[in-house]
Amino acid sequence: MQENKDKSIEDLISDAKGFLEARIEYTRLYLVEKVSKIFADLVTNTVVIVCFILAFLFGSVTLALFLSDVLGTYTRGFGCVAGIYALLAIIVYLTKDKYIEKAIINVAIRKYFDKLADKEEEDEKV
Repeated sequence: MQENKDKSIEDLISDAKGFLEARIEYTRLYLVEKVSKIFADLVTNTVVIVCFILAFLFGSVTLALFLSDVLGTYTRGFGCVAGIYALLAIIVYLTKDKYIEKAIINVAIRKYFDKLADKEEEDEKV
């Protein structure tokens, strides 16, 4: 009977080791998945932001050149564009506390919870 208990304890220890190894592997794969998603999100967001910045810069130069042609001198065209941006900066500064920061916070929270919901749906499928 003692021999039977020894085998059963050995089997239990072996099963526990197998479970622990499987849990470690699962955790490692889970972390790799999370890091990969964060990296992919970071890369795609960076590319989108760079493209928007380039489009904004080229659009600004195009507008300045167009206004220069309409107004007759480069100084007036580029000055008008600078004035538009100064006016826009003042508007953003005056409305940032009331509208802009709240909107950015809401978008960030919504994005976080959408990703959390996607993760829960993936977990339910598995």
